[in-house]
Amino acid sequence: MKVYITENKEAAVTTVEITCREVGNEVERLKRYIEDYDSRLKGKSQGEAIYVKASDVLYFESVDNRTFMYTADSVLEVEKKLYELEDFLNNKDFFRCSKSVIVNVNAIKSLKPEVTRNILAKLVNDEIITISRRYVKGFRALIER
Repeated sequence: MKVYITENKEAAVTTVEITCREVGNEVERLKRYIEDYDSRLKGKSQGEAIYVKASDVLYFESVDNRTFMYTADSVLEVEKKLYELEDFLNNKDFFRCSKSVIVNVNAIKSLKPEVTRNILAKLVNDEIITISRRYVKGFRALIER
């Protein structure tokens, strides 16, 4: 893959053009990544709206019909449900790892398989989340791409 950058002082907006022989999964993933590059999510803490770049989110968790967004230094409540977040987030960077958790794959530091066929994922902040055995096959397919 070759990448070219052309500077044009008269350009009103930044545009990205992908030239390829065939539009396949890799090209579609690249397109989604570029489109979602600066995605921001709104969270709430003590009545204050706080906007966070999606790439700064470690994981989302649903607890008692409420959804929370975890970053390295904060926990914010999100108005969206997990299934809505799945649609919004980049499928390569975020993965539904259990009924109640979506994890940022880029925030995973290490993986440890368990006897129960679950996988323990240690995040960059040393927090550990469980990738449920129901989701392990999809997770392995994602990280082996």
